[in-house]
Parts: sequence; structure tokens; C-alpha cells
Amino acid sequence: QMQLEESGGGTVQPGGSLRLSCVVPGSAYRFCMGWFRQAPGTEREGVAAIDSEDTGRSRYAESVKGRFTITKDNAKNTLYLEMNNLRPEDAALYYCAAKPGICWFPSLVASDYTYWGQGTQVTVSS
Repeated sequence: QMQLEESGGGTVQPGGSLRLSCVVPGSAYRFCMGWFRQAPGTEREGVAAIDSEDTGRSRYAESVKGRFTITKDNAKNTLYLEMNNLRPEDAALYYCAAKPGICWFPSLVASDYTYWGQGTQVTVSS
């Protein structure tokens, strides 16, 4: 069972920025990958996802479009989520997820993913 490892969470003020990282053991190539988040009392929500083929094809939740950017560095086996202009409603536990194989159309549906990390906490508070 592959275990992903997230890092980069923390506490920021509204309007601040954070960059989350997720290391994939072995290789990030040929994995469709995504970021999800879950706040207390809510269901896990897809935030951003990226395809497996380095085309740059990505998908975002409406609530984060224009503020968050997902990228993948296969040379470093690492997935990133750049988060700008953070809002209090962005506060949650953020998870990295991976689905092995070729995927051209990244998914924001949690059940589509096979491997998960333990999560990294993002707090947005003044």
C-alpha cells in the first residue's frame, strides 16, 4: 500500500498564501493526482486535480479557481498546491490522493482515487 506524504500546511491570515507538497514514493509519473480537503462536520471535497501525462490538464473546484494552482514535478516525485488569497472557508485538513495509470481527465471525486496521505492542516485566521 503506497503512502503519500503531505507537508506545507500551517496558519495564515486571510489573503495569505501557502504551498502544499505531496511526495509520491517511487515515481509520480503515470499517476492521476489530486488535492482534497475536509473541514470538521463536512464531507471530503475535491479541490484540484491534474492528469497523469504532463499535459498540464487540470481541474479545480469553483470555489478555488483563480486562487489555487496544482502542479506536478515528476523529476522530484512531488505534487504541489499553490494557494493564494486564502479565505477562512479554505481552512481544512488537506489530503493528497493518487490513482495509478493513465488518465487524461483529472477527477475531483474522492472515490476515484486509490492512495491517500494522512493530511496536512491549513488554518486561515486573523
